[in-house]
Amino acid sequence: MTPGILATALAAPGRASIPFLDPHSPDRPLVLECYRAPGHRPENPVVMVQHGMLRNGDEYCEAWIPTADRHGLLIVAPTFPADTWPGAGPYNDGNVLGGDGDLRPRESWSQAIPGRVFGLLRQAGLVARNKAYLWGHSAGGQFVHRLMATQDHAAFEAVAPANAGWYTLPTLDAPYPKGLGGIGLTRDDVARLLAYPMVIFAGDQDTETEGPSLPSHAAARAQGPHRFARAHAYLERGRAEAARLGVACNWRLVVVPGIGHEGMRMSGIAGDYWFDGKMPEAPTAPREIRKEL
Repeated sequence: MTPGILATALAAPGRASIPFLDPHSPDRPLVLECYRAPGHRPENPVVMVQHGMLRNGDEYCEAWIPTADRHGLLIVAPTFPADTWPGAGPYNDGNVLGGDGDLRPRESWSQAIPGRVFGLLRQAGLVARNKAYLWGHSAGGQFVHRLMATQDHAAFEAVAPANAGWYTLPTLDAPYPKGLGGIGLTRDDVARLLAYPMVIFAGDQDTETEGPSLPSHAAARAQGPHRFARAHAYLERGRAEAARLGVACNWRLVVVPGIGHEGMRMSGIAGDYWFDGKMPEAPTAPREIRKEL
């Protein structure tokens, strides 16, 4: 895709679904699900949104529209269709390893795609800012925190994975994706990850202990019985690794009261947190929870 095509597709406010081919994965088409608020100007923020396991970038993009309209945002949800990016390896785990477990060329890792998309937005004149916000829920939360472990942080001014099913531990002592070993990363890369002020969103009702969408392999179970516990375990492991290396851990865990595995509601809460500086109050009574992946 050329910057001119992107500029034309997003010239007017509103929704746009834009076919996209990354030059390093030309046989695996994507779609950029976008929304440009009527008040958006190039100097306004852009939010990159990563969908869950249902590959429903359109729904996630639309969930961010109320926040976008209030603040003049550009929302871009790089969407990895299941037919061209099948399974957890190419998306959740970042396409780092091939089906045979061999390390893929670094430029073909899918974790590099959001940064390249943001670069095209800048070349197209749609964005004048140097950095984007980056947010992902569920499988998208897995994708986002692994992106931060493997990619340059220069393109991102704020990053938040939400309700991830399990986490890649910030250590070189375990092979990827359990840890960061065996993929060419160094101690400095781990220290850089720990130093970034990443915000980990966790719904305090995201406590199911079984189900088809909850990772249940040994490495995931070792992090806790459910997503809420695993978010805490990830933060604790980050702090412990930072202490071991003698570096800073600037991560923060934000517990979202009264919310379970609900991607659309969590989208609005993340928008409120970043752009309105507020969080929901804890509910006074239990409510039915509908999962959104």
